[in-house]
Amino acid sequence: MKSSKLILGVAVIALSFTSCKNEKEKEAEKTVESYVVYVDSLGSVAPADAKMNWESIDATYTVKMNQAETALMDIKENKEATEKLEASKLKYEAMKASVQAQLAAEMPSPKQAMRNALFGEGKIGEDMDFSWVNSSNILGVYDQFVNTVQDNKDKFSREDWDEIKLMYEALDSRKNTVEKEGLTSSDNRKIAGLKLKFAPMYTLNRMGAKSEEMEKAKQ
Repeated sequence: MKSSKLILGVAVIALSFTSCKNEKEKEAEKTVESYVVYVDSLGSVAPADAKMNWESIDATYTVKMNQAETALMDIKENKEATEKLEASKLKYEAMKASVQAQLAAEMPSPKQAMRNALFGEGKIGEDMDFSWVNSSNILGVYDQFVNTVQDNKDKFSREDWDEIKLMYEALDSRKNTVEKEGLTSSDNRKIAGLKLKFAPMYTLNRMGAKSEEMEKAKQ
């Protein structure tokens, strides 16, 4: 009798354990499936939306992938689940590569990024066209240029300073034209003050950048 009760008790415990294990496996399968569904859903996201929201997409993906990989350890027969997970990983990596390539292609070159900072987004391109600068806005252009250079002077390399000098001279050339088109005496004096501020800043910092490059070359 005692033996029968013992066997029955062991059977109940075993059944309970099996039941718990099955529930755990089911939850794990759901987690893996949730990851697979998420990756599949990204296929319907418009490319423009994917680029705009990429950081959020990638962060959510990372969380779901980690959850799926952890869940995979709770699935006894996990070959199918593993294959599904790996297939979704490959699918996502292909999408990620595509989006990142598009984002990289849209990024301005270092020179263009500098022009954007010094003059405003898209104001100056490779053609160095300053025709948009006139007697009404030239003081503001000089002010933005000189003060942006001052704020970032410690970050520029010797090549950066050479590019800055090139743009500065092009702006000065435009000023010669603008002076004949109604530049006020007041604005002209303020521009002269900005030019006095720029000249020594350029000379000293370019020399410093060149010295740093020479020291690095020696090392």
